[in-house]
Amino acid sequence: MQPSFGEKDFHTLCNRLAKQDPDLKNILHEYGYPPLWGRKAVFETLVHIILEQQVSLASARAALNKLKEKIGAVTPAKLLLLTDAELKHCYFSRQKTGYVRGLAEAIQNRQLEIAALSNLPDEEVRKALTAIKGIGHWTADVYLMMVLHRPDLFPTGDIALMNSMRYVKNMPGATKEELVAVAEQWRPYRTIAAFMLWHAYIQRKGIVF
Repeated sequence: MQPSFGEKDFHTLCNRLAKQDPDLKNILHEYGYPPLWGRKAVFETLVHIILEQQVSLASARAALNKLKEKIGAVTPAKLLLLTDAELKHCYFSRQKTGYVRGLAEAIQNRQLEIAALSNLPDEEVRKALTAIKGIGHWTADVYLMMVLHRPDLFPTGDIALMNSMRYVKNMPGATKEELVAVAEQWRPYRTIAAFMLWHAYIQRKGIVF
């Protein structure tokens, strides 16, 4: 059984981090608890995370909704029936069209078995996911954090997270390496800290998605 967090302990873990870090405490004071973001362990979720790569959350959601309007339930078999032109009409770039096709094929030929990921350690999940073209460490981290609710991930490739940490910690010029070093104090609950930092960023920026 791999470690994870959920509704029963999420606020307790937020409180624990706030007790040891005044800056995280300020987030709770100003914005309240972050949502317990969660996604289902299904093909559609991985497609959604791929769509979120390097674009706004709203843009990714619009593309996913357009795809669902087109095919209903998002399954590997249904997606593979679409032409490149049909995926382009659903706002998929040429690059992401290739990525989701490759993902669908990997699931159909059982190179990747999504259901089995929940039983694997973090690094084995990362290895299985990043073996698929178009899935890098950021995508794997988001899957581990939001689908499997693993407690100790810190995706340095996430620009919003890094910028939120620079703001909250008053470290405007900090490098990723410096931020990673600061984040060490939050082990083994860096995912919880990341949720708090994302929450602060979304609230401060007034982002709706």
